[in-house]
Amino acid sequence: METILELRHVTKAFKDFALKDISFSLKKGFIMGFIGPNGAGKSTTIRCLMDLVHPDSGEVLLFGQKFTGDNKALKQKIGFVYDQDVFFQELTAEKNKQIIAPFYEQWDDTIFYRYINEFQVPLNKKMKTLSKGTKMKFALAVALSHHAELIIMDEPTSGLDPVFRRELLDVLFDVIQDENKAIFFSTHITTDLEKIADYITFLLDGKILFSKEREELSELFRIVKGPKSLSTTIKQADTIAYKETSLGFEAFMPADVTEKLAKKTAFHIERPNLEEIMYYLVKSKKRETAY
Repeated sequence: METILELRHVTKAFKDFALKDISFSLKKGFIMGFIGPNGAGKSTTIRCLMDLVHPDSGEVLLFGQKFTGDNKALKQKIGFVYDQDVFFQELTAEKNKQIIAPFYEQWDDTIFYRYINEFQVPLNKKMKTLSKGTKMKFALAVALSHHAELIIMDEPTSGLDPVFRRELLDVLFDVIQDENKAIFFSTHITTDLEKIADYITFLLDGKILFSKEREELSELFRIVKGPKSLSTTIKQADTIAYKETSLGFEAFMPADVTEKLAKKTAFHIERPNLEEIMYYLVKSKKRETAY
């Protein structure tokens, strides 16, 4: 399957923050979830992807090509949903569409109005009067209406109610049935990614902690719980993170270490969800060797 998106050793330094040696790739036919806490560098990475910020070193490749001075042809293939107001706020949604559509050679009005009706976006109202969620729905309709092969989404479910968030995931699932397309999905809402993402890339402090298949992640870690009488045994093991609770302790550990301990002592063992993995790795001082 062809690689649609690739970053190779991308570095970008600012006064008080830097992306450090960022490398990952996404093939056609797949959805990648991009996660990390606030300030991790997710938006900066996306700006590098969109050629809005130029890396100090490294390469960004889209559809196998590097960004050059004229990227119009490449950007025709990208649908972008951004968590900020990027439309003309004093104009109606319909007027915004009339301005945007001519920029795309493969703009498809039939698809646009189908999504607008499905998302119930009022076209006759000025953008500034629309809720954040409705603006996001409009942005998504635009992104899906010019036969883009790569959909890049920066916090698309932020501000959306749970019902529409579920509908959005259904739309993305339908889009990805076309194996020539790929979706890069940055979000804080990890439960959304657990439903649809094929791969998870985790960014922290400007560095990639991992970029792995979502199913593989659930096999890497375990949460171990037990009474305080067993805490010494756990502390002596290779724990990634540890905390004491009112009832005992809770430890985040590599799955293989957990299996060895379980043969000797009866602990309560759970598979962590994506939010828990993110939480414990952010808190951990041993995260660099956690996987």
